[in-house]
Amino acid sequence: MQELTPRQIVAELDKHIVGQDDAKRAVAIALRNRWRWQQLPDELRNEITPKNIIMIGPTGVGKTEITRRLAKLINAPFIKVEATKYTEVGYYGRDVESMVRDLVDSAKNLVREKKRVEVVDKAKVRVEERLLDLLIPRPEWEASYSESTEEGKEENASERYERTRDKFRKMLSQGALEEKEVEISIDAKSSPVQVFSNMGMDQMDVDLQGMFERIMPQQSKHRKMSVKEARGVLLEQEVEGLMDKDAIAEEAVQLAERSGIVFIDELDKICTSEEGGNRGGDVSRQGVQRDLLPIVEGTTVQTRSGSVKTDYMLFIAAGAFHRTKPSDLMPELQGRFPIRVELQELTRDDFLRILTEPTSSITMQYQALLETEGVKIKFEQDGLEELAKIAFDVNQTTQNIGARRLHTILERLLEEVSFEAPDLKTKKIVIDVPYVQQKLHSIVEDEDLSKFIL
Repeated sequence: MQELTPRQIVAELDKHIVGQDDAKRAVAIALRNRWRWQQLPDELRNEITPKNIIMIGPTGVGKTEITRRLAKLINAPFIKVEATKYTEVGYYGRDVESMVRDLVDSAKNLVREKKRVEVVDKAKVRVEERLLDLLIPRPEWEASYSESTEEGKEENASERYERTRDKFRKMLSQGALEEKEVEISIDAKSSPVQVFSNMGMDQMDVDLQGMFERIMPQQSKHRKMSVKEARGVLLEQEVEGLMDKDAIAEEAVQLAERSGIVFIDELDKICTSEEGGNRGGDVSRQGVQRDLLPIVEGTTVQTRSGSVKTDYMLFIAAGAFHRTKPSDLMPELQGRFPIRVELQELTRDDFLRILTEPTSSITMQYQALLETEGVKIKFEQDGLEELAKIAFDVNQTTQNIGARRLHTILERLLEEVSFEAPDLKTKKIVIDVPYVQQKLHSIVEDEDLSKFIL
């Protein structure tokens, strides 16, 4: 984990997310506390657990993006899960412990990438030798130890082969043999064995596919391809062979336990409010809360990579809480999320900043996409202000979907250009107020139409 100060963390988040300073400060402090926790002696470290966070705010204001960027910033295992896809054990759906297994899988991918960098140079050397073996197969010498003349012939032939091999090695390094065809052996992937059940399979956590692969003999098939294509296939085979799978699994478990971040979205959807007459789903919702409690509180989950403790994972939950409030959660679960942060609705100025400030803003994305067709898009300041105004107004008059409204508006704005881009004679498009009003005015005026299109 990088030694980033809270101020540096907020500065990094500011590059991608507009506003929401309170939420940024909260996650920055939580992340710094994670680093501080790792500096403590073991006896004290065991007594301190992360302070989990609940983000409260409407959709499209940056809750998920803040957490995702945070995990990417420190290269930590991260998963985003929807609370609504889990059900109480015994009902149809995934059990809550599966989120921990998914987090370990994410950690394994991170560890695998790190290990790959460590072994790739050694793997490339092996690939070169394997390619040489394919291009000029090593002859099977019939050694005759009874006649010295035969031994001499064998030595001469061996020397000739090594000289030829050296020549081919030089040609290979110079790229002169890239199109030459070779035949390589590839492990055939067997079809996965699936077991269907409406309950309990998530809990079993038995690697049935791996079990059958160990029982059944490994099959391979031969394929002809160019040296250029074969190099990539052989490199993957050598990298896999050089990596210790058990060591990767062990390191992944430690990484998930010490640095894992779980983002639980739609937490408000499993709340049970006293208000409202429909309580049909309350049994399952209460059950999900009860199942979620030990995971957040700290328990041990069995995975294919071993036992994983959730005591020191950081859980960040989020929800709009329109019809419910955090106090509608079980008291025990409320206590496991001591930090509450409220995210604000986006203003017209926020929309304008979103269009211009982030390092990979939505306007830059559209400019880059259309520039591949030779079309240059120029956004004038007054055009951007008009887009921000329309996005804000539509959100106020229809369903408020936050910053996602900008995607729907820009898609509508540039629909014709995107379709005609390969055939356009005028390769420069200026997005100003008249252009925006021409493309969007009729839709914005018709409120009923805007509900369906925007």
